[in-house]
Amino acid sequence: MTNNLALGIDIGGSGIKGALVDLAKGDFAGERLRIDTPQESTPANVAAVVAQIVSSFATELGDGPIGLTIPAIVQHGVTLSAANIHKDWVDCPAEKIFEEALGRHVVLVNDADAAGVAEVKFGAAKDNPGLVIVTTLGTGIGSAIIHRGVLVPNSELGHLEIDGYDAEKRAAASIRAKEGLSWDEYVPRLQRYYETVEFLFSPDLLVVGGGVSKKAHKFLPKLKLRTPIVPAELQNRAGIIGAAWLAVDAAAHPDPLR
Repeated sequence: MTNNLALGIDIGGSGIKGALVDLAKGDFAGERLRIDTPQESTPANVAAVVAQIVSSFATELGDGPIGLTIPAIVQHGVTLSAANIHKDWVDCPAEKIFEEALGRHVVLVNDADAAGVAEVKFGAAKDNPGLVIVTTLGTGIGSAIIHRGVLVPNSELGHLEIDGYDAEKRAAASIRAKEGLSWDEYVPRLQRYYETVEFLFSPDLLVVGGGVSKKAHKFLPKLKLRTPIVPAELQNRAGIIGAAWLAVDAAAHPDPLR
C-alpha cells in the first residue's frame, strides 16, 4: 500500500459506493464512485459490481487493502442475515465469494460497525478513551460498540425488545416518516430507546448517525440522558472510511477463526 491508501466499498440496498481513503487524513483521497445495486442483489451479482468498482481504482490502489461493508451480520466472513438485500446472503460464505470474484483478499464487515469505527477513529468520537456506542437511525437502527478503540462486532442494538416492541419498529427514522410524526412526537420514542441502551451498557459517549443526524438540533437537545450524546460527523462517508480502516487493521490483526 502506498500513501496510506486503502479502498472502502459500501454495499447498500440501492447503491454500491466505493472510494480510495487516505487513512492519514481519515477521508476520501478522491472522488467516490457509485453504481446501482443490481435489482436481483444476489451474492454473484453484487460481487460483479464490486469487481467493477475495484477495477476503477486498481491503478492507484495497487495491492492495497480492500474493505467492504454490507447490511448483514458478518461472522468470520460469513453473512448470517440480510437487510434490504437478497435472501441468498443468509448463511453465505460472502467474504470468500468476493475474494474469488476479485482474485485478492478482502475484509467484509457489518455496515454499522464500519460507520462506528470511522466515527471513533476520525469523527465525532475521535480519541474517546472509553466505551462508545454509535447508532445509525435510518430504515432500521444499526449499532456499533467500540471500547477503547476496539470494535465488538455485530451488536444489533436496533433489535432490543423495549416495552414489547422490536426497538427499530418504534424508533427508526423510517418509522417517523411512515407515521408522519413531528419531532416532538418522535423524541419520546428516542428517549425510551436511548435510556434503555444507557442503562444496559453505561457508555461514555453516544453518537447518532444516519441521515436524520443532519437535523440533530431538532431532537438531541431534548433527550434527557446522563451520557453525552452527539451527532455523527462523517455522514454518508463513514461506511467507506470505516471499511478501509478495518481492512488495514485486519492485515495487522487477522481473524484466527475465519
